[in-house]
Amino acid sequence: MTLVRQTLYMTVRHLRELSRQPWFVGVTLVQPVIWLLLFGALFKRIVDIPGFHGHSYIAFLAPGVVVMTAMFNSAWSGMALIEDLNRGVTARFLVSPVARQALIAGRLVKEAVVVVIQSLIIVVLALIVGASFPGGPGGVAALFAVSALLGATFGGLSNGFALIMRQEEALIGAVQFIVLPLTFLSSTFLQPNLMPSWIRHVADFNPVNWAVVAGRAATSASPDWGLVASRAGFLALLLALCLAFATRAFQSYQRSV
Repeated sequence: MTLVRQTLYMTVRHLRELSRQPWFVGVTLVQPVIWLLLFGALFKRIVDIPGFHGHSYIAFLAPGVVVMTAMFNSAWSGMALIEDLNRGVTARFLVSPVARQALIAGRLVKEAVVVVIQSLIIVVLALIVGASFPGGPGGVAALFAVSALLGATFGGLSNGFALIMRQEEALIGAVQFIVLPLTFLSSTFLQPNLMPSWIRHVADFNPVNWAVVAGRAATSASPDWGLVASRAGFLALLLALCLAFATRAFQSYQRSV
C-alpha cells in the first residue's frame, strides 16, 4: 500500500505540473489531427482497392491514430525527466524515503491520464468527420485502455533511456529511431492483407500493432474480446518489463551521483 500511495502522490505532482501548462495537451494533438484529417482525406479511396474490408478509411484509421498518439507523446516522457535531472529535482527525491518504483510509476500513470484525455478528443473529432465505432462505449473504453497501456510502456522505455543517456539530443535520436519504424511496421495505415508478407510477420511482434489490432477489434461491430484480452496481456507484460528497466536505470543513476 505504501508503494501505491507514493505512486499516487507522484502522479498528482506531475498532473499539477500539467495543469500549469494545459496547452501542452492541445499542442501535442496537432500532429495526430493532421494524420486523421489529411491522411484520411488523401487516402479515402483506399477502400476501393480489392481486398480492403470496410466502407470508410477514416473509420479504419481512427483507432490507429489514437494508438499512434499514445505512443508518440509518451515516448517523449524522458525529456521531462532529463529536465528534472538538470534542475536537481531528482537528486532531492533521492534523499527522500519514496520508493524508486514510485518515482517512475508516477510519471507513467500521468502519461496514461494524458493518453485518455487526448484519445477522447481524437474519437470525438473522428465522429464529427464521419467515423463510427460500432462496438459502442465499451469498445471505445477498451481502445483507450490498450492505448494507455502502450503509452505507459513507451513512457517507461523513454524514462529508462533518459536515465542512461541524460542528454536530450541522444534521447531524441533514440526515440525517433524506435517509434517511426514501429509505426510503419504495423497495420496503423493499411490492413494486413494488403501489406508485404515480411511486414505482416514483423507486425506480429510489434507492440504498436498489438494495440492497433486490439483497438480495432474492440470497436468493431462484432468485438473479439479474446483477441483484445490477449493483446492487452502482451502489452501489460511488456509494460512490466519496461518499468523494471526504468527502475534498474534509476538505481544505476543513483549509484553514479
